[in-house]
Amino acid sequence: MSSAEPATELSTRLLVDDADLARLRARLAAAAQTQTLLDVAYRTVDSPVGGLLVAATDRGLVRVAFAGEGWDTVLQSLATRISPRVLEAPARLDGVTRQLEDYFTGRRHHFDVALDWQLSAGFRLSVLNHLATDVAYGTTASYAALAGLAGSPRAVRAVGTACATNPIPIVVPCHRVVRSDGGLGSYRGGTEAKAALLALEGA
Repeated sequence: MSSAEPATELSTRLLVDDADLARLRARLAAAAQTQTLLDVAYRTVDSPVGGLLVAATDRGLVRVAFAGEGWDTVLQSLATRISPRVLEAPARLDGVTRQLEDYFTGRRHHFDVALDWQLSAGFRLSVLNHLATDVAYGTTASYAALAGLAGSPRAVRAVGTACATNPIPIVVPCHRVVRSDGGLGSYRGGTEAKAALLALEGA
């Protein structure tokens, strides 16, 4: 650029629109996949309980995060705990996105996606496995009941912690776990989101 070239002309030449960025992201994602440079793919989706970030590895869905969790923080955690090779690659998550859309419109009562459990371990993982298989759509279970299912009837507080740190909420339905007195209890996405999900399911 000559020193006489107006700054505004340079700015105009450097403008990139959303379509250009989307095409660039798609090319990067395809190249990363082809060259096995992508370990965690993610995308964001809209939902009746707010925006969601969904992330997957080659093993399956690894994270669902509510907007209130701070997506930059979530992505940094994924980079630290799984791999720094994290990239927005929406096509990799088309399947789970369709299932979420079907769930929120009442057409789906059970998710059929592979899950990557590497962000959970030990008793927490046992609780989440029981939650995923034993607490059906449209029903609820108390923290105490879930503790019993997991083989430790007195571990009610630990069950609460497992639900509060569930890395795959909605798909692994910790919103179906409520207090013995009928109170909702806490929820990673907030109590309003928990109430909305239970109302959606008619629970």
